[in-house]
Amino acid sequence: MRLAARLAQFQRFMRQVAHLSLPYFRSDERWKARGLLLAIVLLNLGSVYMLVLLNEWNRVFYDALQNKDAAVFWAQLGRFTYLAMIFVAIAIYRFYLTQLLQLRWRAWMTRHLMGRWLQGHAFYRMELGRYAAPSAPGDAAISPNGLPAPGQRVPDNPDQRLQEDVNLFTTQTIDLSMGFLNAVVTLVSFVGILWSLSGGFSFALGGHQFTIPGFMVWMAVLYCVVGSVLTHYIGRPLIGLNFEQQRREADYRHHLMRVREYSEAIALDKGEQAEYRSLDLRFSAVLANYLKLIRKQKQLVGFTNVFGQAAVVFPMLLAAPRFFSGAIQLGELMQISSAFDRVQGALSWFVDRYDSLASWRASTERLTSFEAALSKSNVPPAQVQPAPAATNIAAIQADDLSLQLPDGTPLVQHAQLHAAAGQHTLVQGPSGSGKSTLLRGLTGIWPWATGRVALPASTAVIPQRPYFPDGSLRDALAYPAPAGDYSDAALRHALQQALLPELASRLDDRDNWTQKLSGGELQRLAIARVLLKQPAWVLADEATSALDVAAEQLLYQRLQAMTEQAGGALVSVAHRPTVTGFHQRVWRLVPEDDPTGAVSGAARYRVESEALAPQP
Repeated sequence: MRLAARLAQFQRFMRQVAHLSLPYFRSDERWKARGLLLAIVLLNLGSVYMLVLLNEWNRVFYDALQNKDAAVFWAQLGRFTYLAMIFVAIAIYRFYLTQLLQLRWRAWMTRHLMGRWLQGHAFYRMELGRYAAPSAPGDAAISPNGLPAPGQRVPDNPDQRLQEDVNLFTTQTIDLSMGFLNAVVTLVSFVGILWSLSGGFSFALGGHQFTIPGFMVWMAVLYCVVGSVLTHYIGRPLIGLNFEQQRREADYRHHLMRVREYSEAIALDKGEQAEYRSLDLRFSAVLANYLKLIRKQKQLVGFTNVFGQAAVVFPMLLAAPRFFSGAIQLGELMQISSAFDRVQGALSWFVDRYDSLASWRASTERLTSFEAALSKSNVPPAQVQPAPAATNIAAIQADDLSLQLPDGTPLVQHAQLHAAAGQHTLVQGPSGSGKSTLLRGLTGIWPWATGRVALPASTAVIPQRPYFPDGSLRDALAYPAPAGDYSDAALRHALQQALLPELASRLDDRDNWTQKLSGGELQRLAIARVLLKQPAWVLADEATSALDVAAEQLLYQRLQAMTEQAGGALVSVAHRPTVTGFHQRVWRLVPEDDPTGAVSGAARYRVESEALAPQP
């Protein structure tokens, strides 16, 4: 029963390997990939053939030594020279082409998975999914809407999957598969040689004489079977320990990056000790698992070294009686030893590469779960449906828009919203009522939303936490468009309009702008990006919360004038009353009569749309 389960587990693993591997060899690079793979296979076969020739050379050379035949000795030294040169040339090009295939495969697979990760907001839904369900051991599949079902967990640390696991998978898949091929071909090539050299082993039992033909072959098989079984039982925990080690290393690295990202906030809060404790806790988890890993590796290394050293003298012990009896000469003894070593080495491939196999399985499992999550996340979830003619509309329209929290709690249900051109709309409601989530629903990125939304094509969004890529200021300002799409004059004008004249002369400066600029400067830079692109519609989420009142009013005036000139309007989320005067309507999130949700399916808030009284 356990054997059947192990076999089923192995078949499942090999299907995972094939599922991850075959797309590259069927891609637009398939002919280069297949050509390189074929060349590597032929070079591996060539190296085995050279080993067969060198094995035969062993017999002739050592017989010449035993017979003190100088002519044959020097002739065989010359033969060895060109055999060794050919063997070295094959080894060099086998290494080079193997590395080249690994490089090409890694490049294709990384770009393929990276493209799918960034496609259709999959990266965003996977991050949201981390908070949609409680943590569970290991990775689990993603539900049909691209998010985890209750109790499941999405794959963690996609950066590690793309950078480390892809590299490990491609490298180890080629190394191990070629190593296995080499072992099989070596076994086929040398088992016949060893069979013919080993002779039979005769013994008497119960008055009868028995002879075992190919005795050395059977002893090599027995030796390696025992070694493989013991290796598996000693090293089996390495698979889970390798998987866990990669996860803990990635978790530690992720939190180091967060400390760097929020360095100023941590410094202002004097949170160094708290961060040290948090990082040390994660680093201790890394060390604890690594200690378990090296203890198991110590046991495995100890056994494999004993196994390997015993294999050096084992064939000599078996063949020594025939040598001392004069049945075979020194050359045949050395040839038997060499052939036994090759057969034993081929049969011991599993023993020698068990640690690599454990690491390969761990990286394959991690990539499989990541790829499965991408396959689900790339399927558009049943959420907001865009209007068929969204590019031609002159209003923001939401019909029957319903929003839920990640845990499935209804937030807003059946909202009917309309913002006409020139009709600037303010979104108001208590903190945590879902104002920002309403904007996410309007833009179509919130997975837990249903309904129908019409959004004009010329729409820009100013999020609460705008993103600016590291690099030149012109790239940060033009993002996501190339900076070359805009003239220097346009870039400088946008910065001046956004009250950042001091940055107008720094377009080519390169920096981490998110860390370099203050909160107010970052908000003004986000507004400068919008003023540069001149959209007709702007969705602003607390876009001026870090600015003083005078700056806020001036920038709202400029955003208002820009949208009206282009035939659009503003939709703003804001708490400060100073923003109210720039809007004509309000979408107000009002708590329902039963905000606790005691009534099954009741929404926590309803959206009321009404005109705002003119401000004095």
